Amino acid sequence: MPWPSRKRDKGAAADKKEPDAKIAKTEEETSDKEEEEKSAKPPAGSSKSGWKNWKKKESESGEESKITYCHWLLKSEPESRLEKGVDVKFSVDDLKAQPNQTTCWDGVRNYQARNFLRSMKLGQQAFFYHSNCKEPGIVALVKIVKEAYPDHTQFDQKDPHYDSTSRKENPKWSMVDVQFVRMTKRFIPLSEIKAHHLAHKADGGPLKDMMLFSRQRLSIQPLTQEEFDFVLSLEEEKPH
Repeated sequence: MPWPSRKRDKGAAADKKEPDAKIAKTEEETSDKEEEEKSAKPPAGSSKSGWKNWKKKESESGEESKITYCHWLLKSEPESRLEKGVDVKFSVDDLKAQPNQTTCWDGVRNYQARNFLRSMKLGQQAFFYHSNCKEPGIVALVKIVKEAYPDHTQFDQKDPHYDSTSRKENPKWSMVDVQFVRMTKRFIPLSEIKAHHLAHKADGGPLKDMMLFSRQRLSIQPLTQEEFDFVLSLEEEKPH
């Protein structure tokens, strides 16, 4: 029995509470052009997680090395939405209900997101991010348990992510398998992450270049070790 379709369309819908998100129908329409982010002065006291310590660590390490991505952010929709007559809802609770709390991450139809999938390595961790909902944000940790292989939904005419141009001898789309690790100690909302991002943009910090705010519609996003560690540290703090 095939896995239930991951609940994404060609492009992750812009989060309802993200005012800077550009309006676009698919990820393809924005995949080759960076979306310009509106500059904004961060609210006073918006970043309280010791980003200056991160800055100090960076300066002590010498010259900044080439950016490498070893963690990920995976967007999925926790609320019902029909696409070609199919409900594309898939929440972290749906993942936890799967056999061995494991599922394939299918339905990605953007080339950049696909390439990110193909670069994922066994054992790498990712944030499970609820998107296109009343309050978007990070709810859980998952890990990659199978590296990229052909996405079966591209060949299924009944699937909303069917691609008539893809051939089995040369598949266009890939997927990975992910497994639930744990819930984050608390829900980490987009609004809180954005406050830190704006503060870090103004004065330097690990979230200054976070892709979540430059490519809002991309459903698969890479994270540096520093970005991942900083965001994960937020689960230990009281909500602002």
